[in-house]
Amino acid sequence: MKYRPLMILGSGSDVGKSLVAAGLCRVFRQEGIRVAPFKAQNMALNSFITPEGGEMGRAQVVQAMAAGLAPHVDMNPILLKPTSQVGSQVIVHGKVYGNFPARDYYREKPRLIRKVMESYRRLSQAYELVVLEGAGSAVELNLKKNDLVNFAMARRAGAAVLLVADIDRGGVFAATIGSYQLLTAAERRLLAGFIINKFRGDPELFRDGVDIIEKRTRRPVLGILPYLTDLALPEEDSVALGRKIGGFCQPQANGLKIGVLRLPHISNYTDFDPLEHEAGVSLRYLDHNNDLSDVDLLILPGTKNTINDLRYLKETGLAGRIQDYAQNRGRLLGICGGYQMLGLEVRDPLGVEGPPRVEAGLGLLPMVTTMAGEKTTTQVRAKALPALGGTGNESLAAYEIHMGETEARGPGSPAFAIFERHGSGVDVADGWVSPDGRVIGTYLHGLFENDAFRRRFLNVLAPTADFPASAPLSFRDFLETQLDKLAAELRKRLNISLLKDLICS
Repeated sequence: MKYRPLMILGSGSDVGKSLVAAGLCRVFRQEGIRVAPFKAQNMALNSFITPEGGEMGRAQVVQAMAAGLAPHVDMNPILLKPTSQVGSQVIVHGKVYGNFPARDYYREKPRLIRKVMESYRRLSQAYELVVLEGAGSAVELNLKKNDLVNFAMARRAGAAVLLVADIDRGGVFAATIGSYQLLTAAERRLLAGFIINKFRGDPELFRDGVDIIEKRTRRPVLGILPYLTDLALPEEDSVALGRKIGGFCQPQANGLKIGVLRLPHISNYTDFDPLEHEAGVSLRYLDHNNDLSDVDLLILPGTKNTINDLRYLKETGLAGRIQDYAQNRGRLLGICGGYQMLGLEVRDPLGVEGPPRVEAGLGLLPMVTTMAGEKTTTQVRAKALPALGGTGNESLAAYEIHMGETEARGPGSPAFAIFERHGSGVDVADGWVSPDGRVIGTYLHGLFENDAFRRRFLNVLAPTADFPASAPLSFRDFLETQLDKLAAELRKRLNISLLKDLICS
């Protein structure tokens, strides 16, 4: 059976569109409907590599999981990865399309719309229902002429639209009624109702507010969702990351303390979600205002601009503090761009990240990185080598997203042996471990989603902290539980009967 598409738009950024879309994908899956997620264009710090080697936004990966599907780039045909305040790397159907300032990107719109609709039609034909997600505010008047992700996409898909508003930040009437007032007549015909999100307290206290919204817009409020502070699903944008700066995400009196540097162009910080929820681990994000000395492990994460972030470390004094931390026998892990920074030098002869240049690294690993024009995007299977405490026999799943090649110029050992890329056998060394084992670098993302590896890696740190010997968390099972929990909340709080009527209309 084919259902009318359902689109989740928002009154602003970070109002909960991705979460609602994921929850609805799980609800409809539980109803026996073959459902797929879709977001025409996503701007995200965190991305994922599909089995086919395509890069896509992390939110649609979570939504695919909610729908019981393997992620595919058709679910997010355009991904924008900011490289500066005014420009982004544009990923189309999982591959690099180019680097564009916003003004030049808009000129590509006719071609990109065709790419978007190719993906949408394939999903629409393959599944009974598509749950679409918009971006930011659906009523940014100055952006409407170039819109391809909000009402313009709803119109092309013929979708019923639900507008999500965040009541926690205040101004919910301006967000709902104000958004409605700014819609054209055609857009109002697509708008089927509202969802109020992030409510604290008794929702009955907002009954008068619901009546006001419904009277002024002649559209139903399908429900009031609570602020789900105990829900733990991967997030992908800078607003979410801003909430994590400074304090430990999960304070543990005697547990392992892990710090992640909050770089200006940080990417793929979802690498550390499994650590946030591991028993006995306290994780926090640090900037130049925070003390580094009290963490058992300091992580330099991925970045969309290695050289600029390396310069940031030097300009803020963090570079010297990181070097002091290492000299005081601290433990360091660099992933992707963070790995490149730990080395002797980063070279960019082609100007991949800006003008051609060479930048001295932190000098904590004997590595030299040369930026390359072609981006590596692939899922891999690998083994942790003895230098990293591995047996060399147990395999783990990970993925690569980088535009550089790194070579060793001094003592140490590889961290991993990659034996499979794109499903084909290979024999490739990855990463580097210092002779004393205290500084580690790797290009592999998603390492800590491997339960056995994560626990073994944390046990290496155990001599410096009171780390419990409890059974390791199954991160996959944990995420499935969180999605079921989200779906249960939506069933409890939303008018599911009306939702079904909308998709059957």
